[in-house]
Amino acid sequence: MRAAPVDSLTEKTFPARVLEAEKPVLIQFWATWCAPCRMVTPIVEQLAAEHQDSLDVVKVNVDEEPALAAQHNVSSIPAFVVYSDGVPEESWVGAAPKAALERTLAAYLG
Repeated sequence: MRAAPVDSLTEKTFPARVLEAEKPVLIQFWATWCAPCRMVTPIVEQLAAEHQDSLDVVKVNVDEEPALAAQHNVSSIPAFVVYSDGVPEESWVGAAPKAALERTLAAYLG
């Protein structure tokens, strides 16, 4: 399956896209200058395409949305937060191989 582009999240779209989502949401916090972010983005896009029925995947550019990054206590990137039923359930920092991300996300992939 081809990788799918992942929508960018803004402060304005956050409530509808994350808090009111019907399925779990994985948020990737990233920046264009972050090499590990650029490395993990194709993996995140693959996960988005492969698990689109059970998981919504969005990304937040920390330079463009500093308030969202601050709200999630993001101090290092890439950072990830999983929301389920409008509540942040899990978070971690750092790029990881696809298999490791799938293990972390297993409970949300249905």
